Amino acid sequence: MTGAGEDTFRAPLQLAPDILLERAAAARMPTFPVARKPADMVEITRIDPAIRLDIRYATAGNFLGFPVYPEARAFLQRPAAMALSHARSLAAQHGYGLLVYDAYRPWHVSYLFRQAVPETLYDFVGDPATGSRHNRGCAVDLSLWNLSDGRAVAMPSGFDEMTPRAHTSYAGGCAEARAARDLLARIMCASGFVPLAEEWWHFDYADWQDYPVMNLSFAAIGRGVTP
Repeated sequence: MTGAGEDTFRAPLQLAPDILLERAAAARMPTFPVARKPADMVEITRIDPAIRLDIRYATAGNFLGFPVYPEARAFLQRPAAMALSHARSLAAQHGYGLLVYDAYRPWHVSYLFRQAVPETLYDFVGDPATGSRHNRGCAVDLSLWNLSDGRAVAMPSGFDEMTPRAHTSYAGGCAEARAARDLLARIMCASGFVPLAEEWWHFDYADWQDYPVMNLSFAAIGRGVTP
């Protein structure tokens, strides 16, 4: 499912895909401070089956041009997943559903992203030295889709487009797309999330700093493994 006229942004890769994948697999996550809360990861669609997934990093339809996830699944810390379900109910009141592009992201994938792009694009990828909100299971990338026809809503830019059009303050383009972007932000803020200025699609759960940085695979989380 894609938005009307949406093109997939491609970043200029600094290394070949096989080298990036090899380095990411070999990378060792640094030691981070002990988190105040234990991880309690849940699969989003088990909390709310009405939330739709379009997990771009399980496909080649992302800024890298190749998949980095072995399967299309989405996980969050339980309170964040419950908050996302609340956002989905608010969106439904406006005739929309939620379409999730990404949620929990293992640390080694964030390492890969940083290795892949030039420094000029670092604002769009988390720093693996500090750990990202995605690594904590407390960030979600998403958009809206129309309940009436099942089509994704057009936004000012495509997902993961690393240009000023992705900024929440971008004033150009189509007024309807900007209105949809702003509605998504209001829905997410009313549900306990905080927007990221550089990316209209990215929202952090308000208590993200309480949770640990993780490098668990999707399969391990599905089996109930904890950090």
